[in-house]
Amino acid sequence: MNLLVVGLSHRTAGVPLLERLALTNGEASEMLADLMAQPYVDEAVVLSTCNRVEVYAAVTAFHGGLADIGGVLATRAELPVNELAPQLYVHYEVDAVRHAFRVAAGLDSMVVGEAQILGQLRDAYGIAGEQGSAGRVLHELMQQALRVGKRVHAETEIDRAGQSVVSAALAYGQGATAPVAGRPALVIGAGAMGALSLATLRRAGAAPLFVTNRSHARAERLAELHGAEAVPFAELPSLLERVDVVVSATASPGAVLDAPLLAGAGRDLLVLDLALPRDVAPEVHDLPGVTLVDLELLSESLSTTAEAEERAGEEIVAAEVEAFLTWLRGADVAPTVAALRARADEVVEAELRRLAQRCPELSDTARAEVSHSIHRIVQRLLHQPTVRVRQLAASPGGEAYAQALRELFDLQIPTSEINPADASEVHP
Repeated sequence: MNLLVVGLSHRTAGVPLLERLALTNGEASEMLADLMAQPYVDEAVVLSTCNRVEVYAAVTAFHGGLADIGGVLATRAELPVNELAPQLYVHYEVDAVRHAFRVAAGLDSMVVGEAQILGQLRDAYGIAGEQGSAGRVLHELMQQALRVGKRVHAETEIDRAGQSVVSAALAYGQGATAPVAGRPALVIGAGAMGALSLATLRRAGAAPLFVTNRSHARAERLAELHGAEAVPFAELPSLLERVDVVVSATASPGAVLDAPLLAGAGRDLLVLDLALPRDVAPEVHDLPGVTLVDLELLSESLSTTAEAEERAGEEIVAAEVEAFLTWLRGADVAPTVAALRARADEVVEAELRRLAQRCPELSDTARAEVSHSIHRIVQRLLHQPTVRVRQLAASPGGEAYAQALRELFDLQIPTSEINPADASEVHP
């Protein structure tokens, strides 16, 4: 089975393209269904965050899987594949594992070390589980990635060195405006980013805090947790006149805040747009008295975390990648070993039947003793080769040893159970 990651992030694409590909949970489920309908995709997980959209897949052939995934992403982006392709990154096998672990550890995030990605990856894995699109390979990859992410955060100080997207945006915005301490602040959106925004603003000393959401019940629950006041969404225009800081983080497909709505602020107003697609219309940048920080601006200016903590995280990831590959190679050779033992059992049973026909005078006790002896001989003969092939399979290029066994003993294994290096491929 070939592991493949295809996607785009703040490193390879601009916010406008990321906006076109951003997915709600429902849309992620639809994309998973589209992916699983493709001929070369056996398993899939789709991760969509504020700065990345990527597909983790187990495919039966590299080029065929790449063409399938690229086609689904291009359809979502409403672009020809050849226009989307230059902005995609592709990671295969060991690089795919390394990428997954780095993402989970926050090492590939816009803000290196941010911990929110762990929850986002867990949600993506959960959706794939509900859809039945994560099989043996991706279940193991996702579970190990989540574990590695937790390990990096637990064993390094990358959490402290890094920031959340919210704290980074707030720090950037305060470079152009007055500190937020003691200033009234509003959060629009009651999802995970909204909750993080309220917590961050509260720690920064902003007060009083307000939260609004189209679902007022969700806003009330969030407000209760963070000592804020929930305000009906219909009162957003009047509420904007009472606050100095606005953080917008909804899942709305269109702009929530536009220039006419904010033009009458009449004072310094800091607006943080942490949504993808964007919640704030671009022309708000030109309004006097309004400082707008969005993901596009943030990605251009963000500094990285402390180098020592990042190096420590990378060392953990490197060790964990090797451990995962050892498991993966061993798992790939298992069907071949099982088929070899099954073939041996078939041969033994056939010979025992022939013996019974040629020597009917043998007693049941004698037949049982002969059967036991032959099985022991065969198992002892197979023991060392099968142990050795598992060991060799755990090394780089180990698939060749399993392939040699299949050819030597003419073992027929379903293509879904092996890594089909010789499968026909469709080039994109």
